[in-house]
Amino acid sequence: MFALLAVLVYVLAIGIPIGLLYRYQSQRWFWHAVAIAAALAVGFVPTPPEWKGAALDLAFGFFFVVLMVWGIGGFVVMPHHHREKHA
Repeated sequence: MFALLAVLVYVLAIGIPIGLLYRYQSQRWFWHAVAIAAALAVGFVPTPPEWKGAALDLAFGFFFVVLMVWGIGGFVVMPHHHREKHA
């Protein structure tokens, strides 16, 4: 059961930022850079020994993947600029 939950959580962690990028396009470049920096901070933060457990590892992994996919995806997906045609 836990393996299925982990797969579901990580599929959501990849799907949510991809859906947001598809719907709202890329934002300013520095927001995506901040997301990558925050993902690295979440990934490297040491957790106290009493917090060790599968649920916390899953939560930290979820936030790491969401921030990293959104951050990198913002640099890959360029915003569509609509040009107005002049007469």
